[in-house]
Amino acid sequence: MPPLDRFSSHADLYAQYRIDYPAELYTFLLSAVPHRQRAWDCATGNGQVAAVLATHFAQVDATDISQPQLDQAIQRPTISYRVSPAERTPFPNQHFDLITVAQALHWFDADAFHAEVRRVAKQGAVIAEWGYDVSRVNATIDLIFDHFYNGRVGPYWDPNRRHIEDHYARIPFPFAQVQQPSFVIRRAWTAERFLNYLRTWSSVQKYIREHGNDPVDLIAEELTSQWGSEEREVQFPVFFRMGVVE
Repeated sequence: MPPLDRFSSHADLYAQYRIDYPAELYTFLLSAVPHRQRAWDCATGNGQVAAVLATHFAQVDATDISQPQLDQAIQRPTISYRVSPAERTPFPNQHFDLITVAQALHWFDADAFHAEVRRVAKQGAVIAEWGYDVSRVNATIDLIFDHFYNGRVGPYWDPNRRHIEDHYARIPFPFAQVQQPSFVIRRAWTAERFLNYLRTWSSVQKYIREHGNDPVDLIAEELTSQWGSEEREVQFPVFFRMGVVE
């Protein structure tokens, strides 16, 4: 089965409006990694995680199946980007001290990816997988959002999306010393910024391809009216799991 690529067609939009992750997440993660020679950021997208890791590791290898995504990637001297599926990489055995995958595991053959992790990780290396659930703003805006998420574009989500909704509970994590803290992303956004974030969704892009119009436009007036002209805090709950490769 070929890898699922749902983001090449709007890589520029993704690079501008996709969210990043809180400092607390990286502090927790890095505290568990004593050796910082090499890290692999899998499904790096536009390199958000790789760029952070590059300030802590001598070398970061970052992979994605999408060349258009990598064309938008953050450039750092110690980051090497390459096109590669998660399940089959060109890396040598026992190569990495840390392996990360953010908001992407649900697109993989997880068993094959975890086998590849065991191959390329050094003994005692850390593997961390995480993602974020739907946003929350306030009761009124959340109602508009939920109707859009479940109703308007609900039929256009890939079945893989359900793994995000259950926080990867149905995807095995066959590693040792497992820890599962939770974090919260907090961002101050305008209504326009929030609407553009919605346009990065794979379901929205699929709707556009099938119907020829943007479903976000259908809620823009109502949501903007409720939002107002000021910035509001948008919260995204982050689920996270980390283990050690033995």
